[in-house]
Amino acid sequence: MLAGLFAGAVRAAPPGATLTECLQAALAAAGAVLTPQQRAKAARRILVTAANSELQERGLLKHARITASVTAALRERGTDELTARLGADTGMLAFSVAFERWMKANGDEPFPPFAEAALSDLQARAAELVLPSRLPA
Repeated sequence: MLAGLFAGAVRAAPPGATLTECLQAALAAAGAVLTPQQRAKAARRILVTAANSELQERGLLKHARITASVTAALRERGTDELTARLGADTGMLAFSVAFERWMKANGDEPFPPFAEAALSDLQARAAELVLPSRLPA
């Protein structure tokens, strides 16, 4: 379901949308299914998955399918292959971070603000990658 939501949101973005705007649209689309009511179901699913390696593998395959669908949608918009792959991977990492934060949050907060913050945080960290390293030699 998420693969279709994400790719559909990328395809529906305005013609002049930037890569970031396409990713924001994809992540916001997840709010349609990641409702506060779904949080309890997701918590149970996490516990069951953690105890079952086959379900963990299935989850990784789903993640790969979603990434591939977002990559394809970005390619359809004219994004080159490497940038589309990087964008899709970044979007999926943002989704994972946002989902973890959303699950840890208290209350009935909607998912999209967590996704927007996660994408912004990742972009800020990625920008640091081009700066001289602050790590000791």
